Amino acid sequence: MKLNLTKPIVFFDLETTGLKITTDRIVEIAFLKIFPNGDKEKKSWLVNPTIPIPKEASNIHGITDEKVKKEPTFKELVNDIFNFIKGCDLGGYNSNKFDIPLLAEEFIRADYNFNINNIKTIDIQNIFHKLEKRTLSAAYKFYCNKNLENAHSAMADTNATYEILLAQIDKYDEIENNIEFLSKFSNIRGNCADLAGFIKFNDKGEEVFSFGKYRNTTLKEIWEKNPGYFSWISNADFPKFTKKIIDNFVLKIKLENKLTS
Repeated sequence: MKLNLTKPIVFFDLETTGLKITTDRIVEIAFLKIFPNGDKEKKSWLVNPTIPIPKEASNIHGITDEKVKKEPTFKELVNDIFNFIKGCDLGGYNSNKFDIPLLAEEFIRADYNFNINNIKTIDIQNIFHKLEKRTLSAAYKFYCNKNLENAHSAMADTNATYEILLAQIDKYDEIENNIEFLSKFSNIRGNCADLAGFIKFNDKGEEVFSFGKYRNTTLKEIWEKNPGYFSWISNADFPKFTKKIIDNFVLKIKLENKLTS
């Protein structure tokens, strides 16, 4: 079978220095682009993270400081990476929670505008967990009856992710073969304004925080009560993409106040 597509979708996987979105970096990235006619295009890079790779991370993916010391940095690759995914939807395994937010951090760190407004995202792990609740290797065995060779190699994981999605569509009658449905079905965090899920949209389409003492309170209400809260977020350990949303909101409010004063 093949995916029912109206535009290309890129499945991807990252190997990184760790699991913290705000501070860890990419050491390997693999892309698998699927076109509406079924054609495929692959691309992968080793990436110099510019920070040491912890031994614990190297033990998992096999990528060491020595292996990437002569490889290009993300900033040196950013044009090629952006052009490969430009105009495409995105898919991955645990990608909504980890890979996409971390990729966005790298883009912002490289002074690139990563806009997700017109991108549909499909998280194959969320589909799997909703329906079976297993790991990537187990999912590959369960859906495709194959053993995942070279697990934690970015390209092996990317290929497995795409094959699992095709098998999921084939297996479950309730899963529709279109990106709009798959994106909504694999989204378990609701309608988020940022990639990490700290800011969501309420039923009225207003931006609200999803955490802390101002949970479910609109940003506008918080600004009126405690504008210093936004300064705290800007200086705290939140993802750059989340801070970008906050900065844009503050700029908009200040501009509105200036125009009405």
